[in-house]
Amino acid sequence: MMPASGAYRLTRGERLKSKLLTDRLFNGGGSRGMSAFPLRMVYLPMERGEHQAPASIMVSVPKRCLRHAVDRNRVKRQVREAYRTNKHLLQPKEGQALLIAFIWMDSTLYTSEAVEHKVKNLLIRLNERL
Repeated sequence: MMPASGAYRLTRGERLKSKLLTDRLFNGGGSRGMSAFPLRMVYLPMERGEHQAPASIMVSVPKRCLRHAVDRNRVKRQVREAYRTNKHLLQPKEGQALLIAFIWMDSTLYTSEAVEHKVKNLLIRLNERL
């Protein structure tokens, strides 16, 4: 099934920016995680608000993994692009929203195809768990 036109966008509502929601994801308990090296995904299913996107994501690349900002930005761009083109694989239940954080865990750079394969793998496994 091909996504509808405009479904390949990563809108403002799909980016996890709220400190309150970020704290809830990492400190609130109830969040779960899984890995597909070099990526780790932490997610939290929650009640969906009225104007909330079905899934909101954030990407984190620690400075201790990649020292240069250019490399960190490249990895974040690769992960966001991989999510954007494969988010149709994720189908949360009706009335459910997901908070998702992708965390980079390696000190080497990968090709965009390799990163996309890992993100796709994580999204498929997450969809099976929901």
